[in-house]
This record gives sequence, structure tokens and C-alpha cells, in this order.
Amino acid sequence: MKLIPSTLTRQLGRQILVARKVSPRVLFVAGLGGVVVSTVLACRATLKVVDVVEDIENEVANVKLHLSETEHYNKDMTYVYAKSAVRIGKLYAPAVIVGTLSIAALTGSHVTLSRRNAGLTAAYAALSRGFDDYRERVKAEVGKEKELDIHRGVSNLDVVNENGKKELVKSGDPNKYSAYARIFDEVSVNWQKNAEMNKIFITCQQNYANNLLQARGHIFLNEVYDMLGLDRSTAGQVVGWVIGPDGDNFIDFGIFEANNTGFVNGWERSIVLDFNVDGVIYDKI
Repeated sequence: MKLIPSTLTRQLGRQILVARKVSPRVLFVAGLGGVVVSTVLACRATLKVVDVVEDIENEVANVKLHLSETEHYNKDMTYVYAKSAVRIGKLYAPAVIVGTLSIAALTGSHVTLSRRNAGLTAAYAALSRGFDDYRERVKAEVGKEKELDIHRGVSNLDVVNENGKKELVKSGDPNKYSAYARIFDEVSVNWQKNAEMNKIFITCQQNYANNLLQARGHIFLNEVYDMLGLDRSTAGQVVGWVIGPDGDNFIDFGIFEANNTGFVNGWERSIVLDFNVDGVIYDKI
């Protein structure tokens, strides 16, 4: 017996996987198309039902005229109404069938996407918790400040200050900040060519975000991005802050980190903001 080549089975398996991947979109488009077709069929059936109703009225009138005083009147009227119901049902049956299938397709699309979103949220939350636990273990081993320097790629550099003397300054690598970090610079519509004004603006936005958190009980990271005039992110739709035992219960933009000395002192107009998000909000409700 000749076995099926593995390359063929892999290709078939991949096609099945692709079909499962795009199935919500296919079901959604099919459902929308079915709704349109169902509406058209219902309209066409309504145009035809006028003639059917006229025939039914004639049959009813005929029964009433000839059999109103006989014992067969009720039986014949029942027969006429039953036959009329079948005729009308046949007219609208295609529209009902297509409409039912369309609703099933739309429901299937929604259920599939809901399950995937739930799975992704759970996986993201588990990954976030695992990373946070890892950081806590590192903090316990080397200390909180040293762990933060390692996390952000901070290194100590010897620089010459304005007095001509060497001093040790911490310098961080923006590429090694968290996935939620953003650079507040010319890209933001709220950035100005004035370091002090930028500092005041960011501090005010941080205070406003904290007030909103305390008043509402939660806030998404994308909402904070909006306050700062920064682009939203996919992760920002589900991560943020929530009042509860598992979070910090406050929002910190990381303004006063060691690497931001130049911004705090008014020497620099831009700043790298790294947010202390609690993680996936839905997982902490």
C-alpha cells in the first residue's frame, strides 16, 4: 500500500488551517450577503402574494356562498385556510431559509471571534503575569533600582558637565524599554519647542489620568496615549490600570526616572515615557 506523501498532507493541513483562520470573515461576509438576498426574496414574494390573497378570498367567498348552511362548511373552510397557508409559506420559504442561514453564519462568526479574543486575552494575561513574576524574582535578587536599570538597558556613562568636571550619568536605551513605552517628541501634536511647557503638560496629563482612574476605577493605555497625542496600539486596547488589590492603584509615566534627568531639569524637550500598566484589565475585574 502506497502511503500519501508527507508534503501533500502538510499542504492539505496548511490549507485547512488557513480556512479556519479566515472562517469568521467568510461567515460574516456570507451572512451579510444572505441578509441582502433574503430581503430581495421576501420583496419578490410580497409582490406575488397579492394574487394568492385574491385567490384565497375568492375561494373563501365561494365556500360561504354555497356551503354556508351545510354541514361541510367548517370542514371546507379549514381546508381552504390550510391550503392558503401552505401556498403563502411556499412563497416566503426561500426568504426564511436564506435568512435563517444568514443569521446562523453571523452568529458563528461572532462566536468564533469571541472565543479567539477570550483565548488571546487569557494567553496575554498569563504571559504578562509570568514576566511580572520573573521581574519580581530579579528585584529580590539584585534590588529594585538595579533590576529597573537592567530592564531598560541603562548604563553608566562618564560625561563632562558644564563646569568641566566628569560625572557619572545614567543613560538608557529607548529600544530596551517596555512594549508600552513611547517617545514624547515632535510626533505628538501636543509637543512644543519649550522644555518647561512639555514638562508641565505631561505632568498635568499624568495627574488627570490618575484622577480619572480614581473616579472611574479603570483606564486603558490607549486613553492615556490619546491624552498625550500619541498613536494608539493594539495592546493598548486591553491593558491599562484598574483599582484593586493586584495593581499599583496609580498611574506613573516614568517622568522622574534617572534617565530623564535632562527633561526634568529643563535641558531636553523630549522624553521617553514608560508606563506602569497593571496588565490586561479584563483579567483583573
